Amino acid sequence: MASATLNSKPVQMIVTLEDNALIADIKKALKLLRGVASVRMANLKDDETITPAMHRSINKARREYANGETISCSTPEEMQRYFDNL
Repeated sequence: MASATLNSKPVQMIVTLEDNALIADIKKALKLLRGVASVRMANLKDDETITPAMHRSINKARREYANGETISCSTPEEMQRYFDNL
């Protein structure tokens, strides 16, 4: 698992969901976490809305996933258990 050092600047985390039915549960779970300032949803319609910085971030996330440096949860309940145990 990759670690991050947080400073006074806000840090963003991008979560991509495969199932739109999970959106409400995931948003609710994220809002319960200490330190979460806001939870917003964005729909990217095409590649024109993805900035170069977003491409770099997405590619980095894909590399981390390929290297096993990510955490994967199959259900909102599993994710909540993970966060509860932090």
